[in-house]
Amino acid sequence: MQTGSDYIDVNAPVGDEQVRAIRAADNNSLIIRLHFTINHLSRWLSPVHDRNKLERSVHFGEPTVKELLLEMREYEQHIYPMMYVIATQEDPNLDSIPPYHASAARRLADAEHSTIVLLSSFRRLRQSTCSLLRNLPDNAWDRVGYSRKHQNTTVRKLAEGLADHDYRFLRAMDQTLTATGAREGLAEIQKTPLDELLRLVPEKM
Repeated sequence: MQTGSDYIDVNAPVGDEQVRAIRAADNNSLIIRLHFTINHLSRWLSPVHDRNKLERSVHFGEPTVKELLLEMREYEQHIYPMMYVIATQEDPNLDSIPPYHASAARRLADAEHSTIVLLSSFRRLRQSTCSLLRNLPDNAWDRVGYSRKHQNTTVRKLAEGLADHDYRFLRAMDQTLTATGAREGLAEIQKTPLDELLRLVPEKM
């Protein structure tokens, strides 16, 4: 059980080691890291058959595993269109992209669906992201998308941002799965800590 000082916060600072690993990865390695996120989630979540364990937190105000997964999917729904516009348009205007808002029907369906069903929808979206990135030549990663409302950005910066976001949310999920007892009785391989899993990601390809 956690103590008050162990409050799980997705916005807790990311350590310098992880920041350096993301920035130092070449494009192919970054794609692999993004793809591995789905593998990590499947490893952790698929063996948990009691959905209630994935829909509760230890402390009031902390996100549940299901909520963390939904946030990961919603963030990607925001990032993917920007990547696509930069990759496919000659003069990529990011302000032309309508802001993403989940419909009332989507929110209702999400509330009713289990975490494992939501993982499947996130997997499909992440596969689309990785497919887009794999088909880009290296020089296209540095193309600039322009915005008068926000900051200009590149495919590379967006991919790094996804990796940063993945780390913060996977770290919180790792902690939550342990704190709520969702991992009790599981095999060791099914609860491998995040930092150990990230050692499988090569820095260069």
